[in-house]
Amino acid sequence: MQQRQDRIGFAVLGVCILLGLTLLGYLLGHAALTYKQLDRSVTVKGLSEREYPADIVIWPIQYSVASNDLTELYQMLDGQTSQIRSYLRGNGIDVDEISVSTPAITDKSAQQYGSDVQAQYRYTAMQTVTVYSTHIDTVRNVMGSLSELGKQGIVFTGDAYQTQTEYLFTRLNAIKPEMIEEATRNAREVAQKFASDSDSTLGKIRKATQGQFSISARDKNNPHIKKIRVVSTVEYYLSD
Repeated sequence: MQQRQDRIGFAVLGVCILLGLTLLGYLLGHAALTYKQLDRSVTVKGLSEREYPADIVIWPIQYSVASNDLTELYQMLDGQTSQIRSYLRGNGIDVDEISVSTPAITDKSAQQYGSDVQAQYRYTAMQTVTVYSTHIDTVRNVMGSLSELGKQGIVFTGDAYQTQTEYLFTRLNAIKPEMIEEATRNAREVAQKFASDSDSTLGKIRKATQGQFSISARDKNNPHIKKIRVVSTVEYYLSD
């Protein structure tokens, strides 16, 4: 009798274990299937690109003088610097937007290396008046009329690097949120199209990366107009 009860107990226990293993297998299989579905995703890029006017201009005006007398050389520099200052102020540029660099003086007789041909002038000097302004249009108008000073005997130098005008855009923090939102929205539109074409449902964002903002001139003829660009990379979940 006791042996029969033991056999029945073992049989019940075996059935319970079997059912438990079956249920566990089902749950594990379902979990694996769900995980696999959640693991499906699509990665897309969204672009936001806009144009804005620059808000700061840095305009270096470099000029040179020559003389055989050092005192006269400095007098010429002072006179031409005064001429340039007066011209700029007379054309709408504020005095606090104008700065003057220390002159660079060259004594050709003191140079160790040089040609055997004697220079006409012993001393040459270069000086730079720099305009730093937020009034872009005013400065650009003066740039176009600077030849009037050339007619008065001022020799402007055209060093491609040192005299290059710079235009800066400093309002990036003000436009960042709006551009990031636009880039993300464009990315979602691309992802939605992909999901639709693949008979899938677009889910939440799995991962997102904001690219670097780039600021460049719109073109070489309009450096005062800036092109602002950002690309965001977004990964979305997909489900059937």
